[in-house]
Amino acid sequence: MEIVAYGVLADEEPLLHDAFGRAFGGRHELRCLRLFLNRDTAPTAAGHEVVLSSVNATLDADVLRALANGGTRMIAQRSTGYNNIDLTAAEELGLAVARVSFYSPYSVAEFAWALALAVDRRIVRAAHRTREFDFRLDGLMGRDLRGRTAGVVGTGKIGAAFARIAHGFGMRLLGWDVAENPDCLALGMEYVERELLFAEADLVSLHVPLLEDTHHMVDARMFALMKDDAILVNSSRGGLVDTDALLEALRAGRLSGVGLDVYEEEAGVFFLDKSLEVMTDERLARLMTFNNVLVTSHQAYFTRDAVGQIAETTVANVVDYFAGRTSDNTLVRAPAA
Repeated sequence: MEIVAYGVLADEEPLLHDAFGRAFGGRHELRCLRLFLNRDTAPTAAGHEVVLSSVNATLDADVLRALANGGTRMIAQRSTGYNNIDLTAAEELGLAVARVSFYSPYSVAEFAWALALAVDRRIVRAAHRTREFDFRLDGLMGRDLRGRTAGVVGTGKIGAAFARIAHGFGMRLLGWDVAENPDCLALGMEYVERELLFAEADLVSLHVPLLEDTHHMVDARMFALMKDDAILVNSSRGGLVDTDALLEALRAGRLSGVGLDVYEEEAGVFFLDKSLEVMTDERLARLMTFNNVLVTSHQAYFTRDAVGQIAETTVANVVDYFAGRTSDNTLVRAPAA
């Protein structure tokens, strides 16, 4: 049987093939495609019982119906997030769906800190200057983080890893989540209402999933509460931040720095080369004009450790499907035979 994987990045492909080979030993073949799975590309999955999707796939009811009509019975998503999948439609169509519920939290937490430090210390601007042999320090002044307040929105595995690093910097820790994490409490974190966290934090880092309740959780009201010189980092999901409200705050000269590894309209843009095209997304283009904003292309998870774990877990999900098993990664069970 041939299994097809969509949205596979060049550095990801060998890790996926290695995991696949160890699991199946030649019993199945893996074909990796760069294109993303969506309405236009769904017909290419015809005849494939199992497809491996990426976080930038569009798996709405129409796409899922096309997959099911083409013979697909199982979708293994190579990410933790699954807000791009219509799970209700998948269940109605008899499609099994699984995700990667866990991989190295340090990959994302460490990258979130890389963004925070880069915007605090003006690293990108400094690097551009020195490449032109301009060694002035004008406009590059940052500030110590020791003794300041880090607000961690979402204190699961990634948020807790971020908090441990903040603790190492000697920062005061504020947290917000639906449940308190004992590991974070042990660091001295104080859990507070979300409004108080945004009002008091010098650095706010987002680590919650994108749900109906968290969509645009960082809106105009929250920006109004933040300190004028606060730093905002989002390495979770783009839809957590209301981009229009963020642009309004930036235009007003507020916020010391913003680090974004995700963007709410990133589908069809991130992971692709758009350098020879006109950027038609005016909000993204506008964000790029602010010298205190750093945008990266959803790469926080992209370490050999994390991607290797994602590949191993994805293949394990496929093995479970063939064996008729479910696990904590199962989002929609396969229909009973």
